[in-house]
Amino acid sequence: MNAYTLAMTACLMAAGALADRFGRKRIFGMGIAAFGLSSLACGFAPNAPVLIAARFIQGASGAVMLACQIAVLSHQFRDGQERSRAFGWWGIVFGGGLGFGPLIGGLTVVALSWEWVFLVHVVIAAMALGFARVGVVESSDPHALRIDLMGMVTLSLTVFSLVFLITRGAFPSADDPIGLGMAVIGLCSAVIFVVTELRVTRPMFDFAAFRNPTFSGALLGSTGMNFSFWPFVIYLPIYFQSGLGLGSVAAGSALLAYTLPTLIAPPFGERLLLRRGPRFVIPLGLMTIGAGFLAMLLATRLGHPNWIAMLPGCIITGTGLGVMNTPVTNTATASVPVERAGMASGMDMSARMISLAINIALMGFILTTGVASYLARTLPDAPPEATFRIIVDLISAGNLAASEAHGVSASIARAALTDGIGRVMLYGAICAWVLAAASFVVFGRISTSRLRRTSDEHRMLR
Repeated sequence: MNAYTLAMTACLMAAGALADRFGRKRIFGMGIAAFGLSSLACGFAPNAPVLIAARFIQGASGAVMLACQIAVLSHQFRDGQERSRAFGWWGIVFGGGLGFGPLIGGLTVVALSWEWVFLVHVVIAAMALGFARVGVVESSDPHALRIDLMGMVTLSLTVFSLVFLITRGAFPSADDPIGLGMAVIGLCSAVIFVVTELRVTRPMFDFAAFRNPTFSGALLGSTGMNFSFWPFVIYLPIYFQSGLGLGSVAAGSALLAYTLPTLIAPPFGERLLLRRGPRFVIPLGLMTIGAGFLAMLLATRLGHPNWIAMLPGCIITGTGLGVMNTPVTNTATASVPVERAGMASGMDMSARMISLAINIALMGFILTTGVASYLARTLPDAPPEATFRIIVDLISAGNLAASEAHGVSASIARAALTDGIGRVMLYGAICAWVLAAASFVVFGRISTSRLRRTSDEHRMLR
């Protein structure tokens, strides 16, 4: 999982820059082909190291497809209403994959085998490549004459080092040379990246874009979704299966309440964007996501929590995401010149994936910390530290049966998992609300600057 996320996060900005330079259709096609071949490698992987390596290539090629498809949409659909319709359909398809993917994956594993979860993408990639060759118009940035290689390398190293350190769950110490080394590499890479991007003529990551309140507000929205909704997709099935006792197919079906609204809501979000603007839609979506997380948290605090009590919160959360998901991307790419669409989509998706990679790790850390805290308060006799760490990891992963072999009853393990998941839900709610407020304030700078310009014009006329 980390191999895929790390590769996608590290390659998104590079993918957008390469697409601007060498042509979005060309790079898009290469990404689709690489994704199909890496999926084939995943399906036939003979061992875990090969599977992890193939997943890394999948993540890199997925970054290429994601960055290019948004740039392609921005180039081919420029009219406001047509553009909103195109991004609305993109959101529907995106939500469809998210909504039905876990259920179809569970059914595939039960009916066939886990390998077919990967192999089916070979067929889909072949179809996508054919459609792209016919339907996508080639486009590029005529001013992108050089590749920002230093920016690509330093950003990739920075993100990789940060996520690596978070997934280890501990701060680097004097007796941890690997952790200290990665911290130094990450810090140096970050400094070099910022200096490089401020000095080059055509930066891969244009910090000047943040002077645009519309672009900055949209990126705060992107970040907010990945501090809450998206990383929790990984942990909610664990709670459904182990905390509430649902089977894999039943858990996939229950997960539809969380994911299916993302399929239905995007057209409504695009209509709201046209009528009320991003300052209304994006904070509204984040506030709704936060309310959904709070409702799910309250459902876990019932005397006998069950999946039915979880449904309202799941639906509210998914609706909030669906309302704002495509308006965020539409707003970010529309706020910059069309020839810089690849850069804008790369920055948008990088904000999403960097925050996603970080928060997958952070939510896992919060979950294990909550489980450990509950067990420390509940277990009458604390086991040795090494055994206690194993028990915490087993429960956090949803393997309650294995924890019983270490002397922890199923009821205590389930309660510990519920307590840890509740802390993750509270974290998701707080992050969504804080970033909703931040985006609302940043978007407000637009009207302030307009008033200032109008005042200056009146003063000049007088």
